[in-house]
Amino acid sequence: MLRLTEVQLPLDHPEHALKAAILERLGIPDDELLSFSVFRRGYDARRKSDIVLVYTIDLEAKNEAALLSRHAQDRRLQIAPDTGYHFVGHAPANFNRRPVVIGMGPCGLFAGLILAQMGFRPIILERGKSVRERTKDTFGLWRKRVLHPESNVQFGEGGAGTFSDGKLWTQVKDPKHYGRKVLTEFVKAEAPEEILYVSKPHIGTFRLVKMVEHMRETIEELGGEIRFETRVEDIEIDKHQVRAVHLAGGERLETDHVVLAVGHSARDTFQMLYERGVHVEAKPFSVGFRIEHPQSLIDRCRFGPNAGNPVLGAADYKLVHHCSNGRSVYSFCMCPGGTVVAATSEPNRVVTNGMSQYSRNERNANAGIVVGITPADYPGHPLAGIDFQRALESKAFELGGGDYSAPGQLVGDFIAKRASTEFGTVQPSYKPGVRLGDLSPSLPDYAIDAIREALPAFDRQIRGFAMHDAVLTGVETRTSSPVRIRRDDNTLQSINTRGLFPAGEGAGYAGGIMSAGIDGIRVAEAVALSMLQSAG
Repeated sequence: MLRLTEVQLPLDHPEHALKAAILERLGIPDDELLSFSVFRRGYDARRKSDIVLVYTIDLEAKNEAALLSRHAQDRRLQIAPDTGYHFVGHAPANFNRRPVVIGMGPCGLFAGLILAQMGFRPIILERGKSVRERTKDTFGLWRKRVLHPESNVQFGEGGAGTFSDGKLWTQVKDPKHYGRKVLTEFVKAEAPEEILYVSKPHIGTFRLVKMVEHMRETIEELGGEIRFETRVEDIEIDKHQVRAVHLAGGERLETDHVVLAVGHSARDTFQMLYERGVHVEAKPFSVGFRIEHPQSLIDRCRFGPNAGNPVLGAADYKLVHHCSNGRSVYSFCMCPGGTVVAATSEPNRVVTNGMSQYSRNERNANAGIVVGITPADYPGHPLAGIDFQRALESKAFELGGGDYSAPGQLVGDFIAKRASTEFGTVQPSYKPGVRLGDLSPSLPDYAIDAIREALPAFDRQIRGFAMHDAVLTGVETRTSSPVRIRRDDNTLQSINTRGLFPAGEGAGYAGGIMSAGIDGIRVAEAVALSMLQSAG
């Protein structure tokens, strides 16, 4: 199998043009090309009037060795890497303590799936409800202002990623092609096959719900056990070794191997771990607002006359500005054609996030516009970042009127330092609602100053970004975990607690569905190797 990269074709090329381009690049007749498939399809939009599709092709041809030799100087033709997944082992017949996975977001889901596929029959504990029940509870906050602290955007089957844009790409290094395993399993769970080859695949919330259910069924068919509405209250540790987990209902589960995949909002779990002596440290994260523009504006700026082309879909963006006060402001979790959603998991607090459906056909584009902060901004206790988040979220609840409405301000008014009193052409999508006013009290002064400086700078990259009527909604505080639960680089176990495997976004080792899934696979392999070694 060979891999051919950088095959460029016009945006609206006919289907047969791809094969013709491959034959022309290779310089071979039709009968020497045995088969081909698209491994990746992206686009080059640097020239908006002449956007081209860029393909990476996996192919089989007659006499591939001779073909490689003939094109030895062309690095665009290489032997295709093996992207198939290979298990590190399978459960022995004599293992007597099943591994426990805490949390069923993307990381816990893939950790549980891989362990089940290797025969280890994991027990997965999820404090929230099954994905459909949790969806009802989440809509309860959005539509009726009723918060369920254990069943919401943050907690429940599928994790926070279920209520997101469903982005399935990442910039993490992936030399073992675990990302391909993630995508393959999603397709098995009825995700659209295009996620295997488009350059920026996404799924959307409603499709994610069905996929999560299919993956749950697979785990159970393989002998795994999944318990919903089951909160871990304590982890029993003896001489720096995990011995059991204690559930809120009083049950004790003996185990020597615990995957900790709790997500970035399990604040009570972080407190429990810290009190048990597990090494926990503060880490940087970011805070800011959600910004909404007409999606049509973003499409025109990114794609010019090709805006609206169905192959391109809704346009996204990625922006960063280094401010005069030393802070960096950047766009985060951009959701084309999406909505801003209420994402708190604690009473009397307001948190925003972004979400899109697969179609990405809502009126507005939204993204987090956030400022990087470090533990120097919240010194002292390793869990001080949580206190920092809570203070901002409580202030946002107050500014929003105390009923889970979010505080908001028009971009033009924010830059001019005046309160907003009425919406313009951009109507906010956040439910339960947005209360206009002055966002200055909602974040520290250095963050407000940085965002005020960044918005006009972003306007120079995307004309109209600082349009007066664009809407800022506060606050975005849960960009990533405020803590890191340190683990050994080789065994992936906690640096001071054997048998505890910190994993995913909550432990500080992922950010988004794809990287969390990849980390879940890595940790599942580490658990399997440890269990195989223990079994002798």
